[in-house]
This record gives sequence, structure tokens and C-alpha cells, in this order.
Amino acid sequence: QVQLVESGGGLVQAGGSLRLSCAASGRTFSRYAMGWFRQAPGQEREFVAACSWSGGRTLYADSVKGRSTISRENAKNTVYLQMNSLKPEDAAVYYCAADSSGYNYVYSRPYEYDYWGQGTQVTVSS
Repeated sequence: QVQLVESGGGLVQAGGSLRLSCAASGRTFSRYAMGWFRQAPGQEREFVAACSWSGGRTLYADSVKGRSTISRENAKNTVYLQMNSLKPEDAAVYYCAADSSGYNYVYSRPYEYDYWGQGTQVTVSS
């Protein structure tokens, strides 16, 4: 069983930055592809960013490309999402997710992930 715990959310002004963290349990974190998703009230969960277990492959949603960076520290069982130039439309609950298949790939669909965190709220004031 893998547990994922997100942190780093909060209230930020438009144009500001946040770094979200996701700490994972389990000794095989280094073999998990990881992703970030977000969900705003009344909307479906949407893909934000993903990285392969090696970190060598990354993928971003068009809405955050150029403003966000996903990275991971396998020694710390942690994946990060650095978000810059935040906009009010970035406000949502952000979730991290893990795929335990072992493929060194990136995934953008929620059903491709096995484990989910509880989420961290990001609020952006205009």
C-alpha cells in the first residue's frame, strides 16, 4: 500500500509562486511514475503535470506549460510541483498520484494511476 501526502498549498496573490510537495511511503517510490492533478469546484479532475520514475520524462498540461515544473527526489520519496505566475484559474485542490506499474513513462489520465493523496488547496487571489 502506498500513501501519498501533499503539502505546500495555500493562499497566494496572482503572479505569485507556490511549491507543492508530495511525500510517499513505500520502498519502491523510485519506480513510481508520478503525476499532479487538480480539481476546482464543480469541475472534473484535470491533469497538470507528470514525470516518469527516472524523472527523465515530463509532461505538462498546456494550461501550466512554461509556468510549472515537476521534479522528484527519490532519496526523499518526494515529488514537487513548482508553480509560478499563478493565475486565479489555477485555484483548485491539487492531488498527487502514483502509478506502480514500473514503466518509465508519463501518464496524463486519472485512471492510469493507482494511488492518490488527499489533496492540498491552492487559492489564488486576483
